Amino acid sequence: MTAKLSRRFYEKLGDDVANELVEWFNQVDATYRADLRELNELNFARFEAKLSGKLADLRSELLKWMFLFWVTTLGVLIALGR
Repeated sequence: MTAKLSRRFYEKLGDDVANELVEWFNQVDATYRADLRELNELNFARFEAKLSGKLADLRSELLKWMFLFWVTTLGVLIALGR
């Protein structure tokens, strides 16, 4: 979205100055948008890394409990088979 000024600005400041002001506003807006996009990408990358770490921890914890369950079940089945 580009900035526009009212006709009164053009009448008071003149076309050249008003156009320079509009161009400056647009450059500042583009800079802020780029900075915000970069900040959002960095935050998402941090969030994704943190989430991946937690998922890896959860996976290892789940595998541990599954192993314990199957070992216990196998032990009970062997004990009952005798």
